[in-house]
Amino acid sequence: MRHRDYHHYRDYPRFRDREHHPRVSIGLFFIVFGVALLVATNDLLNLGSVSSYFTWETAMIFIGVLLLLNLHFTGGLLLIAGGIWFLKDHIFVTTPEIFRNFYWPAVIVIIGLSFILSSFFRRKI
Repeated sequence: MRHRDYHHYRDYPRFRDREHHPRVSIGLFFIVFGVALLVATNDLLNLGSVSSYFTWETAMIFIGVLLLLNLHFTGGLLLIAGGIWFLKDHIFVTTPEIFRNFYWPAVIVIIGLSFILSSFFRRKI
């Protein structure tokens, strides 16, 4: 192996999993948190009081959105899908049959698409 090739392989892991700057992640956190407060205070999902919005289900969705914004597609989609699944009884009085039949297959297809899309966002050398 030539000297030039050694440096190429040695530096590859450093570029492959590039993360946002910590300030960007903190900024994204505050933006998503502000939007969540806006939705809660205006009762846009018709859940009731503000305390009804801040449950473990909505925490899953919140963390999933943060993961999506940090380009961690699969984990973010799984958390959002799980949060919506557990929150569906609070949003719908009766869950439509089509929702129950197509929800998880659609989530699996979207996760497959996220694997394809994430390959476009990864930096290649």
